[in-house]
Amino acid sequence: MSTPMHSKPEQILTTASTLRWEIGERLHDATIESLYREASRIAGRAVILKDGKPRFSFDRTLDRLVTSRVFGFPLMFLMLAVVFWITIEGANVPSGLLANFLVDIAHPFLKETGTSLGFPWWLNGFLFDGMYLAMAWVISVMLPPMAIFFPMFTLLEDFGYLPRVAFNLDALFRRAGAHGKQALTMAMGYGCNAAAIISTRVIDSPRERLIAILTNNFALCNGRWPTQILVATIFIGALVPSHLASAASALAVVGVVLIGIFFTFLVSWGLSRTVLSGEVSTFSLELPPYRPPRIWRTLYTSVIDRTLIVLWRAVIWAIPAGAVIWLVSNIHIGGESIAEWTIGSLNPLGILIGLNGVILLAYIIAIPANEIVIPTILMLTVLVTGSAEVGGGAGVMFELDSETATAAVLHAGGWTLLTGINLMLFSLLHNPCSTTLYTIYKETGSARWTWVSALLPLAIAFIVSFFVAQIGRMAGLE
Repeated sequence: MSTPMHSKPEQILTTASTLRWEIGERLHDATIESLYREASRIAGRAVILKDGKPRFSFDRTLDRLVTSRVFGFPLMFLMLAVVFWITIEGANVPSGLLANFLVDIAHPFLKETGTSLGFPWWLNGFLFDGMYLAMAWVISVMLPPMAIFFPMFTLLEDFGYLPRVAFNLDALFRRAGAHGKQALTMAMGYGCNAAAIISTRVIDSPRERLIAILTNNFALCNGRWPTQILVATIFIGALVPSHLASAASALAVVGVVLIGIFFTFLVSWGLSRTVLSGEVSTFSLELPPYRPPRIWRTLYTSVIDRTLIVLWRAVIWAIPAGAVIWLVSNIHIGGESIAEWTIGSLNPLGILIGLNGVILLAYIIAIPANEIVIPTILMLTVLVTGSAEVGGGAGVMFELDSETATAAVLHAGGWTLLTGINLMLFSLLHNPCSTTLYTIYKETGSARWTWVSALLPLAIAFIVSFFVAQIGRMAGLE
């Protein structure tokens, strides 16, 4: 009786051990089978047999197209052109609405409020015609394009296309002594140079990151697009029949963008062989899989991290710029305003390089934000020509509703085709805005390199403008 009772635990243990062994074997077999299946799947996507037909792969098929030596660059420029077109066209309406509210409605209301509170004329003008109006122009011109461009840029980044852009341009940047990832920071610069300076953190090499920082100014930021488009429409579009004017203007702006890319490579090459010489670092560029963009992350990254932070910095710098614009236009010395005296002093230099004193003064006092260059130029032109029927008075920046009216003001100020061409080049090549310079200082921690980033492109702008002016005069463009 006792033997069976003592054998039950042993039988149970034996059975349990057998089951454990069988389960372990099955799990081991299942794991091995799973690994083989996964290896077979990967091999089917990545390996092409000599006489076999590879399985279809979306990533591989798309990569063959976007990284192709034949189609890669045309598709890249087409994608960039589409992004620019959507940005410019999409920003027109919200920019107009913001300008209507901030400039046409809020500005007169604030001035009337100041008058009703007993503000003296100078304080009313200083606060609302100067400081407020500059801020209003920056917000209305800068906010809508950034709010459109940065989300689209981030969507392309999340989708996986931007690493392919870096792959396509890597060889060109390496020949210039720069880093392949500079292609990404250059593309970001077409939205905002300040945001692009921050994006150079993706470059590990300090030397190559500094090259990317110093040359990013040659990417035409959204603050300079309105100047390029307006001047091209007035001066380049007028050279051809009316039905071709839009195409000619667009081609002129595209040409300026290509000139900027040329100077990016040229200056990168020069820096990498002089003050920033060194070995080009090698990097392994892993092309990530294409994936659906993450909408909420995109909105947060583009709106909070880029658009609002950069806009806030621009507004902080634009307010004192507006104050300076109003002061130099309304403080008189010997019967002449500081602005008129300065324009007269700058005119010989301006004319020498195919511009004029108005343009040079506008770029000096509008350095905080490129968005206020055109309103400042129009205000200063009216000031020196004495066209009292146009604009809102001395120190009051404005824009006109029609290109014809704008052209009339500029022609009255002595502008010619050569002035328009050189302004487009000067707008592309001149020093970065103060928001970008401040960002450069924060990113590099160096006042010396900040000064270099300001003076180097400015020197290039003067040299190029001078030579184009001489060529233009010989060709009879004045």
